[in-house]
Amino acid sequence: MNYQNLLFSVNEKVAIVTINRPDKLNALNSQTMEELKNIFIELNNNNDVSVIILTGSGEKAFVAGADISELNKLDMLSAKKFSESGQEVFNLIENLEKPVIAAVNGFALGGGCELALACHFRIASENAQFGQPEINLGIIPGYGGTQRLSRQINSGRAMEYILTGNMIDANEALRIGLVNHVYPQKDLIANAVELAVKISLKSRITIRHAIQAINASKEMSLKEGLDYEASIFALCCGSADFKEGTSAFLEKRKPNFKNL
Repeated sequence: MNYQNLLFSVNEKVAIVTINRPDKLNALNSQTMEELKNIFIELNNNNDVSVIILTGSGEKAFVAGADISELNKLDMLSAKKFSESGQEVFNLIENLEKPVIAAVNGFALGGGCELALACHFRIASENAQFGQPEINLGIIPGYGGTQRLSRQINSGRAMEYILTGNMIDANEALRIGLVNHVYPQKDLIANAVELAVKISLKSRITIRHAIQAINASKEMSLKEGLDYEASIFALCCGSADFKEGTSAFLEKRKPNFKNL
């Protein structure tokens, strides 16, 4: 499939997807959202890909937000559809069977922050800036920001950032747990690839189960979550990769997972 607003490459089971609208600071218009949906479906079905890195082109922005020229045309009816269609894409990313790492290289504002939050975890360059400034436009986040930000940090901090529209720099994002690591911009992608390659060497079936269990915890009580974890743990123990992993440990060798 051809993509006008995305670039992607695959090497050593790691795919790098780059949102490529640098003249618009990689803002998310409707075409870009549709392309994101299609490429994540494509990569999820690609057996040559184990891990996906998502980033933005240029040095200024991961994604600076939604396309305001499209937002300005919304009425109540079209706005509901607009929000739901964006949430559908971001839900797809969050629940993908393969890990998605956001490599945030600059501004991640509005829809860009929401996109980063939908990824399984985030790393950032030193110049990264996160924020949900929709309040300044007379709206609230519509692609999941009110829900995911409060789950990722805490509801009090999320409330402050959403109500003020204040931005979060890279060091603060690291301190509050919004990102896992901060790197010089020139080293960001190399470190993302290093993380992705390390993950790609694990059992895909086990990674899929881990993502399912962690995501389920957001919707369950502790008791329900523990019960679910026990069921998923049992599924893992029925796999060929479990036998290979434990045998390799006992035999003091590296495992050769078959993803079975």
